[in-house]
Amino acid sequence: MVQETKHVGIESLSTENATLKLPNGQKIDLPFLTDAANNQFLDIRKLQPSTGICTYDPGYTSTGSCSSTITYIDGKEGVLLYRGYNIEDLAEQGDFLDSAYLLLMNELPTAEQKATFEQEITMHTLVHEQLIHFYKGFKHDAHPMAIMTGVVGALSAFEPYAADIADPASRMRSCLRMISRMPTLAAIAYRTSRGYPIIYPRNDLDYASRFLHMMFAWPTQKYDVDPVLARALEKILILHMDHEQNASTSTVRTAGSSQANPFACIASGIAALWGPAHGGANEAVLRMLEDIGSKDRIPEALARAKDKKDPFRLMGFGHRVYKTFDPRAKVMRKVCHEVLEHLQIKDDALLDIAMELENVATHDPYFVQRGLYPNVDFYSGIVLRALGVPLDMFTVLFAVSRTCGWVAQWKEMAEEQQRTPKISRPRQMYTGYMLRPYVPLGDRYAKDHDEAGTVSNQDAAAARFANSMALESRQVSCNAARMV
Repeated sequence: MVQETKHVGIESLSTENATLKLPNGQKIDLPFLTDAANNQFLDIRKLQPSTGICTYDPGYTSTGSCSSTITYIDGKEGVLLYRGYNIEDLAEQGDFLDSAYLLLMNELPTAEQKATFEQEITMHTLVHEQLIHFYKGFKHDAHPMAIMTGVVGALSAFEPYAADIADPASRMRSCLRMISRMPTLAAIAYRTSRGYPIIYPRNDLDYASRFLHMMFAWPTQKYDVDPVLARALEKILILHMDHEQNASTSTVRTAGSSQANPFACIASGIAALWGPAHGGANEAVLRMLEDIGSKDRIPEALARAKDKKDPFRLMGFGHRVYKTFDPRAKVMRKVCHEVLEHLQIKDDALLDIAMELENVATHDPYFVQRGLYPNVDFYSGIVLRALGVPLDMFTVLFAVSRTCGWVAQWKEMAEEQQRTPKISRPRQMYTGYMLRPYVPLGDRYAKDHDEAGTVSNQDAAAARFANSMALESRQVSCNAARMV
């Protein structure tokens, strides 16, 4: 099962140099690189050591932080490839295990390899019973993503072998266990946040069906997983597995560069994914539909979306990377309509609003001319709602899927670290004070500047009084609750 990914050093991609001329007249030759897709890069690694000059690129929008063989995106053409395979083909013709194996091993599995891989994933879905007690320490209504961040990091205490990241077998074992156990951890997070009894994994089910069973079954009655819904979920998992160096993936790589435990690295990815600007996009779609409220208000919503002065944004339309159509949305649109037709949902106002919004917006010249088509988040949010997944579990589902990409990216990074160890350490452009003399307490005074954000003594006293009253009110409520 242990397989090292073939790596091509970026030095082999350099065929010529670009010359950078500095204001002082100094010139420096920088390697000019061309990748497998003919995208061009400047290798600036020797810029700072030789000149003392750094580049400035907040958000890394023009910076390649690593070289990778895993995922490729062409935003202009609407293309997403996993190891060279089109995402639409993988989702429509393959299954979850095909894509998971592909991301980890660089090739699609043979029948024998797939059987072995399935055995490895299926037979390690249980988590240590002591870890389940960890869930009881969270507040009864804790957000499932808060729980996931904690318990995934806690896996480090139950998987001691994972600390040996120099061993290829240990690295692979960590990756496989993470893929195996993430659905179990997610389902327990959901059920404990609702006070429901935990449902243990059934190893006679496939990956998606097993997760649905752990989410929605009850120990008191039989629960049969709907194969149409299981296949819909499987496609969602495949489509969200990896997406180049996004915020959470780069977070996993950055944490991993310190040689941290792999489970801690994945926990850091979950924390980054939790942000509404990243993993919470499909949740934002549903909240937008709630704000719209009815199909009659769709024209008003579209008008507001077109008004640059209006803060309202049409969530789930367009994409930062894809300038035409999100290739994942092509698959999800089909899945969305299949699920809605299969379930024959007639009384869900939000789904009605979503379908009408899709119809109107995709025929509106304003959105068509700007390439603002429904993206994967728009359709996946609708499908997850139709499946009965609660809103606060949307990002957790994203994490279950993205785990495959995270461990593949972590494994690739760890292999590179064994060859050339280098911790991630971005520079900064400092804009604060330079050296200042220490001022004794008695000699200090508040600067009368607007930017200092100072408040009057009267305002400060009022704020302290309001805070104390709020605290007292909470304490009274807690005491009353204990007496009930």
